[in-house]
Amino acid sequence: MEFVRPLPDYLVRRYQGWKATSYTENRAWYRRLADEGQRPRAMVISCCDSRVHVTSIFGADSGEFFIHRNIANLVPPYNPDGDHHGTSAAVEYAVTTLKVAHVIVLGHSQCGGVAGCEAMCMGHAPELEDKTSFVGTWLNLLRPGFERVRELPDEDRTTALEKEAVLVSLENLATFPFVKKALDDDMLTLHGLWNNIGDGTLDAYDPASKKFVAV
Repeated sequence: MEFVRPLPDYLVRRYQGWKATSYTENRAWYRRLADEGQRPRAMVISCCDSRVHVTSIFGADSGEFFIHRNIANLVPPYNPDGDHHGTSAAVEYAVTTLKVAHVIVLGHSQCGGVAGCEAMCMGHAPELEDKTSFVGTWLNLLRPGFERVRELPDEDRTTALEKEAVLVSLENLATFPFVKKALDDDMLTLHGLWNNIGDGTLDAYDPASKKFVAV
């Protein structure tokens, strides 16, 4: 494949630095992970946004989290149509093979995907409504959430929609039969979180109050 190029020098240097320090200092742990396989306690579904650093937020080490990232941390509803479903496949693997005890949906502030969905739903992003747009088709998953916050003032709507992305994903997770069974058997819990990038705060969805509250 002649279009593939060598890794940029700055990434090579960063890798070499990691190998000489963090890896060398924890060599036994990495070898144990390799020999014994992964046993993560939780799956985290987060946004692709480069500012969302899941392992840093929770101070996690290698092997602790099974992480799946996509645009706007969305989970589609269960739809076994024989097509390609990366997020659904990750959920299935985490729940049925790895048997994680927790699935966490992590949303965040200033989410470009959510902002794109808001613009599309308000008719301000025709390029996303084009059937050839992978991003627009994906963000359609969030339309039910937009309808719930449509009437909010402009200054409140975007943040509310970011949290709706978490709630829509949790609702859709519950449509997967293997997720529902694990929930019914008390083998799995679902959690919804929203991270304010600038403030470093973390809010968790509280089903009793039906609100996100500070952790």
